[in-house]
Amino acid sequence: MQFPISNEVLSRIAKENKIENPGRASIREMRKMVGDIEKETGIRYVKMEMGIPGLPAAKVGVDAQIAALKKGVAAVYPEIYGAEEFKNEGARFVKNFLDIDVTPDCCVPTVGSMQAGFCSFLTLTRYDKRKTKVLFIDPGFPVQKQQCRILGIPYKTFDVYDYRGERLRDKLEEELRNGDVACLIYSSPNNPAWFCFTEMELQIIGEMANKYGVVVIEDDAYFLMDTRRDYSVPGQPPFQPTVAKYTDLYVILISGSKAFSYAGERIALMVVSPMLFNMECPDLARFYSQTQLGRALIFGTLYCLSSGASHSSQYAMAAMLKGANDGTYNFVNDIKEYADKARIMKQMLADNGFFIVYDHDMGEKISDGFYFTFSYPGFTGEALLNELLRYGISAISLDITGSTRQGIRACVSQVWRDQFDDLRERLQLFHRDHPIH
Repeated sequence: MQFPISNEVLSRIAKENKIENPGRASIREMRKMVGDIEKETGIRYVKMEMGIPGLPAAKVGVDAQIAALKKGVAAVYPEIYGAEEFKNEGARFVKNFLDIDVTPDCCVPTVGSMQAGFCSFLTLTRYDKRKTKVLFIDPGFPVQKQQCRILGIPYKTFDVYDYRGERLRDKLEEELRNGDVACLIYSSPNNPAWFCFTEMELQIIGEMANKYGVVVIEDDAYFLMDTRRDYSVPGQPPFQPTVAKYTDLYVILISGSKAFSYAGERIALMVVSPMLFNMECPDLARFYSQTQLGRALIFGTLYCLSSGASHSSQYAMAAMLKGANDGTYNFVNDIKEYADKARIMKQMLADNGFFIVYDHDMGEKISDGFYFTFSYPGFTGEALLNELLRYGISAISLDITGSTRQGIRACVSQVWRDQFDDLRERLQLFHRDHPIH
C-alpha cells in the first residue's frame, strides 16, 4: 500500500474501535487500533505508543522463577507481606542504589507499579479525613489519573516544566496550602518528557511535604535510566536522587518492568518509609480494621486487590535484586540500548523538520532514554498524531499526559533496528508532503 494511508480506512477502523478521535486515544486503545490497521493494510507500523520493554527478560529472574515453580510455589498462596527473600533484597537494593535505610517490613511486592499506585491512592486519601485529593506533578502517566477517576478520588495537576528550580516551591505552596491534598506523585526520569528532578527540586518537594503533611509517591518506573550519570555500582556514589533524603513521608515504586525487562510477570517493589508504615491514623478506622498505615495498606487495600503478587515472580524479582546488590548482574548496562536508539531516532526527526518538545533539563540537554517528545511546525499534538498514522507511525499525544505543550510522546522500546530505514523513509515522505514555510 502507498503512503499516506487513506483517511477513509483510518476513520473506519477508528470507528470500529469506538475511538472518536485517535489523537486523544489512550495507549491501549491506540495499540488495538494500530493492530487492526496492520491486519487490513499489511503495513508494519513503527510503533512508539506503548512502553513495553524491548529487551529479553533478565535471565537471572527467569531461572529463579522456573526454580520456584519446580519447587511447587504455584500451588501455594503467596504471603500478602511478601516472600522473605524479596523483602530482604528489596531493603538492600534501596540502600545500595538510593542510599536510604528501610526495614524489610517496609518492602512489599505488588502486581506491577500500576497496582502499587492504585493501592497508594486508595489508602492515602483515607488516612486523614481532611485530605482527599491527589496532586499530579505533570506531565505524567495517563493511566494514574484514570485510576483516580474510577476510584472517585478528586485530583489536580500542573505542568512542572514551567516551575523548575526554585519556582517549584511557590507553585507547591499554591497547590498545597488548602490542606486538602493527601499525596502527590511524579516520575523521575519523567514519563513522557524524560527530564529528571535535581537534588534541589527534590529537597523542595520534601520540605513542602513535611510542611503540609503530604505523602510523596515517587514513581521510579525508569530506575537508574538517566544515562548522563553512572548509578550502576551498588553501594557507591553517585546514588539515584530521591525525595526520601528530605522527607519521611514517602512511598517509592520500583518496577520490574523496564529496569529488568520483566513486564510480563507484573511484579514491582513498593517501599513505604518506616515512619509512614508505622504511623497511627485513627481516620483509617472508617474503612479498615487496622489503623497503622502500613498494615491497612497491606492487609486492607492490597489484600482486597489481589491477595498478593504472583508467588513465583516474587522469587524472580528477589533474584534480580540480589544480583544487582551483589554486583553480579549489571542491569544498567543492558538498558543502555534504549538511549542508543533514542539518539538515532531523534536525529532522524531533526533531519526532517521535527523538534524535540522537552529538550533541556535545567540547562542541561535531556538524556537519551526510553521516551522522548517531538512536534512539527503547524500541527497540534492531536493533529500530528492523526496525520502520522497515515504514514505508518503510531505514538500518543502529549494532550493525554497533562502536558500544556503541543506534541507527541514517543517510546523507543518497540521500534526495532530493522525498522530504522522504514522510519527514515516515512519521515522523509511526511516532510515532503508537509513542507515547512
